[in-house]
Amino acid sequence: MAGEIVVDALPYIDQGYDEPGVREAALAMVEEETRRYRPTKNYLEHLPPLNITAFETDVIRHEFERMQNRLPIEVLSMKRYELPPPPPGKMNDLAAWNESVENSSAQLEHQATRIFNLELMMEYGCEAWKSHLEVLVQLVSQAQKEIQLLRKQIQEVNWQRKSMQTQGGEKLRALESQWVGLVSKNYEIEQACVHLEEEIHKLMMSKGEAVEINDVPGEEQEPDIPETSATDTMAMEIGKQNQEDQPAQGQD
Repeated sequence: MAGEIVVDALPYIDQGYDEPGVREAALAMVEEETRRYRPTKNYLEHLPPLNITAFETDVIRHEFERMQNRLPIEVLSMKRYELPPPPPGKMNDLAAWNESVENSSAQLEHQATRIFNLELMMEYGCEAWKSHLEVLVQLVSQAQKEIQLLRKQIQEVNWQRKSMQTQGGEKLRALESQWVGLVSKNYEIEQACVHLEEEIHKLMMSKGEAVEINDVPGEEQEPDIPETSATDTMAMEIGKQNQEDQPAQGQD
């Protein structure tokens, strides 16, 4: 597959990670890879678009706008808790006094509600808080169980990876040893072949010199010259044969 990345690192059996300069070299490789990496596909396209305003309220949105515009924060208004009398110009105005009385009644009702809430909290607050704490404890316990399960799964994955790498490391070491043995044997065979070729060359050279020395006559040695010719030899043989035939005829 084109562009497929094959991870050939075996951290459980590889050595030399703690040597000086290895970490710097790895970081340099990562930086170089991130610099030239250009993703051609959005790996988040299967996910829905992120809704960053799902939990925003009008107050939060207003506060974000204020922070974005770098405006100062508004001071908490305490006007609702004040009990102002009618202005001096409206001391004899019945509507102004009615407004002041209604404001006072609202303030009293608000304080009465606060007192009632405090009484309810004093009576039921402890039990409600205990119930809330029990819910939190259950959530924490559930989260811890999930964390333990995830850690167990991670540990199993690490053990499986370690086992696979250990077995692969043993196989790689066996293959490496076999490769070294074969290379050594090939080297020994090549050396033996070289020695044999040298010996053959030496034998051929020595044999060639011996033939040349035997074939060339020496200075004191003279070539063999026949004392009689072939014609004289044949005549002598014919004469001997005639002499042998004559006594045989005299006896008859």
